[in-house]
Amino acid sequence: MNTAVTIRNANLDDAALLAELGWKTFYETFAPLNNEADVKLYVDKNFTTERLIQELEDPHAIFLIAQAGDTVAGYAKLRTQLNPDAPPDTVSIELERIYSDRDFLGKSVGKTLMQASIDLAKQRGCDTLWLGVWEFNPRAIAFYEKWGFEKFSSHPFLLGTDLQTDLLYKKKLT
Repeated sequence: MNTAVTIRNANLDDAALLAELGWKTFYETFAPLNNEADVKLYVDKNFTTERLIQELEDPHAIFLIAQAGDTVAGYAKLRTQLNPDAPPDTVSIELERIYSDRDFLGKSVGKTLMQASIDLAKQRGCDTLWLGVWEFNPRAIAFYEKWGFEKFSSHPFLLGTDLQTDLLYKKKLT
Protein backbone atom coordinates (compact mmCIF):
# COMPACT_ATOMS: atom_id res chain seq x y z
CA MET A 1 0.00 0.00 0.00
CA ASN A 2 1.39 3.38 -1.02
CA THR A 3 0.32 6.19 1.30
CA ALA A 4 0.78 9.80 0.22
CA VAL A 5 3.18 11.85 2.31
CA THR A 6 1.72 15.05 3.72
CA ILE A 7 3.41 17.92 5.54
CA ARG A 8 2.19 19.80 8.57
CA ASN A 9 3.73 22.38 10.89
CA ALA A 10 4.87 21.06 14.25
CA ASN A 11 3.69 22.53 17.55
CA LEU A 12 4.63 22.14 21.21
CA ASP A 13 2.51 18.99 21.50
CA ASP A 14 4.96 17.35 19.05
CA ALA A 15 8.06 17.82 21.24
CA ALA A 16 8.24 14.25 22.57
CA LEU A 17 7.53 12.80 19.15
CA LEU A 18 10.25 14.94 17.51
CA ALA A 19 12.71 14.06 20.27
CA GLU A 20 12.08 10.35 19.83
CA LEU A 21 12.25 10.46 16.04
CA GLY A 22 15.35 12.68 16.04
CA TRP A 23 17.12 10.41 18.54
CA LYS A 24 16.20 7.27 16.59
CA THR A 25 17.08 8.51 13.11
CA PHE A 26 20.33 10.20 14.14
CA TYR A 27 21.45 7.17 16.14
CA GLU A 28 20.55 4.66 13.40
CA THR A 29 22.33 6.74 10.76
CA PHE A 30 25.53 7.62 12.59
CA ALA A 31 26.18 5.00 15.30
CA PRO A 32 27.40 2.34 12.82
CA LEU A 33 29.93 4.80 11.36
CA ASN A 34 31.21 6.44 14.55
CA ASN A 35 32.16 5.71 18.12
CA GLU A 36 28.84 4.67 19.65
CA ALA A 37 29.59 6.49 22.91
CA ASP A 38 30.06 9.78 21.01
CA VAL A 39 26.79 9.30 19.14
CA LYS A 40 24.97 8.47 22.36
CA LEU A 41 26.43 11.56 24.07
CA TYR A 42 25.19 13.72 21.20
CA VAL A 43 21.68 12.30 20.93
CA ASP A 44 21.15 12.20 24.69
CA LYS A 45 21.96 15.92 24.83
CA ASN A 46 20.21 17.12 21.68
CA PHE A 47 17.09 14.94 21.40
CA THR A 48 15.30 15.26 24.71
CA THR A 49 11.70 16.42 25.03
CA GLU A 50 12.90 19.43 27.05
CA ARG A 51 15.39 20.40 24.34
CA LEU A 52 12.77 20.05 21.60
CA ILE A 53 10.34 22.20 23.59
CA GLN A 54 13.02 24.92 23.69
CA GLU A 55 13.61 24.56 19.95
CA LEU A 56 9.88 24.65 19.16
CA GLU A 57 9.54 27.83 21.25
CA ASP A 58 12.42 29.50 19.37
CA PRO A 59 10.90 32.11 17.01
CA HIS A 60 13.72 31.43 14.50
CA ALA A 61 12.94 27.70 14.22
CA ILE A 62 10.37 26.13 11.90
CA PHE A 63 9.56 22.44 12.11
CA LEU A 64 7.79 20.54 9.35
CA ILE A 65 6.48 17.04 10.03
CA ALA A 66 6.03 14.48 7.25
CA GLN A 67 3.20 12.02 7.75
CA ALA A 68 2.34 8.88 5.82
CA GLY A 69 -1.29 8.42 6.78
CA ASP A 70 -1.35 8.65 10.58
CA THR A 71 2.33 7.72 10.94
CA VAL A 72 5.02 10.35 11.46
CA ALA A 73 7.64 9.45 8.86
CA GLY A 74 10.15 12.28 9.24
CA TYR A 75 10.71 15.93 9.91
CA ALA A 76 12.67 18.99 8.88
CA LYS A 77 13.90 21.90 10.95
CA LEU A 78 14.69 25.24 9.35
CA ARG A 79 16.32 28.27 11.01
CA THR A 80 15.81 31.87 9.98
CA GLN A 81 18.37 33.34 12.37
CA LEU A 82 21.53 34.82 10.88
CA ASN A 83 24.44 32.42 11.12
CA PRO A 84 28.12 33.18 10.44
CA ASP A 85 28.32 29.99 8.34
CA ALA A 86 25.54 31.15 5.98
CA PRO A 87 26.54 31.80 2.39
CA PRO A 88 27.70 35.41 2.05
CA ASP A 89 25.67 37.99 0.13
CA THR A 90 22.44 36.00 0.33
CA VAL A 91 19.04 36.19 1.95
CA SER A 92 19.12 32.67 3.27
CA ILE A 93 17.49 30.13 5.52
CA GLU A 94 19.22 27.08 6.98
CA LEU A 95 17.87 23.57 6.61
CA GLU A 96 19.28 22.43 9.95
CA ARG A 97 17.74 18.94 9.96
CA ILE A 98 15.95 16.70 7.53
CA TYR A 99 15.29 13.24 8.94
CA SER A 100 13.34 10.30 7.62
CA ASP A 101 12.44 7.23 9.62
CA ARG A 102 14.36 4.23 8.26
CA ASP A 103 11.08 2.46 7.44
CA PHE A 104 10.24 5.29 5.04
CA LEU A 105 13.55 5.68 3.20
CA GLY A 106 12.90 5.69 -0.53
CA LYS A 107 9.20 6.46 -0.06
CA SER A 108 9.23 10.19 -0.92
CA VAL A 109 9.53 11.46 2.66
CA GLY A 110 12.84 13.24 2.03
CA LYS A 111 11.63 14.51 -1.34
CA THR A 112 8.40 15.87 0.14
CA LEU A 113 10.20 17.50 3.09
CA MET A 114 12.80 19.06 0.77
CA GLN A 115 10.15 20.49 -1.56
CA ALA A 116 8.21 21.88 1.42
CA SER A 117 11.44 23.44 2.76
CA ILE A 118 12.20 25.06 -0.60
CA ASP A 119 8.64 26.34 -0.88
CA LEU A 120 8.79 27.77 2.65
CA ALA A 121 12.12 29.48 1.95
CA LYS A 122 10.73 31.07 -1.22
CA GLN A 123 7.57 32.21 0.61
CA ARG A 124 9.80 33.97 3.14
CA GLY A 125 11.67 35.81 0.40
CA CYS A 126 14.90 33.84 0.68
CA ASP A 127 17.12 33.43 -2.35
CA THR A 128 19.22 30.62 -0.85
CA LEU A 129 18.62 27.46 1.17
CA TRP A 130 21.72 26.08 2.86
CA LEU A 131 22.72 23.18 5.08
CA GLY A 132 25.59 21.27 6.66
CA VAL A 133 26.20 17.57 6.02
CA TRP A 134 28.81 15.23 7.47
CA GLU A 135 31.64 14.76 4.98
CA PHE A 136 31.32 10.95 5.30
CA ASN A 137 27.58 10.75 4.56
CA PRO A 138 27.54 9.96 0.81
CA ARG A 139 23.84 9.08 0.72
CA ALA A 140 22.83 12.52 2.07
CA ILE A 141 25.39 14.34 -0.11
CA ALA A 142 24.03 12.60 -3.22
CA PHE A 143 20.47 13.53 -2.19
CA TYR A 144 21.39 17.20 -1.77
CA GLU A 145 23.37 17.34 -5.01
CA LYS A 146 20.41 15.77 -6.86
CA TRP A 147 18.36 18.73 -5.58
CA GLY A 148 20.90 21.19 -6.98
CA PHE A 149 22.86 22.01 -3.82
CA GLU A 150 26.50 23.01 -4.33
CA LYS A 151 29.32 22.89 -1.80
CA PHE A 152 30.54 26.32 -0.70
CA SER A 153 32.46 25.76 2.55
CA SER A 154 32.84 23.57 5.62
CA HIS A 155 32.79 23.92 9.39
CA PRO A 156 33.58 21.85 12.48
CA PHE A 157 30.89 19.69 14.08
CA LEU A 158 31.33 18.17 17.53
CA LEU A 159 29.85 14.69 17.79
CA GLY A 160 30.17 13.85 21.47
CA THR A 161 33.93 14.25 21.94
CA ASP A 162 34.84 13.74 18.26
CA LEU A 163 35.51 16.91 16.27
CA GLN A 164 34.31 16.23 12.72
CA THR A 165 33.80 18.23 9.54
CA ASP A 166 30.47 19.17 8.01
CA LEU A 167 30.41 20.26 4.40
CA LEU A 168 28.25 23.32 3.76
CA TYR A 169 25.98 23.25 0.72
CA LYS A 170 23.71 25.90 -0.75
CA LYS A 171 20.92 25.99 -3.31
CA LYS A 172 19.98 29.16 -5.14
CA LEU A 173 16.21 29.58 -5.16
CA THR A 174 15.94 32.41 -7.68
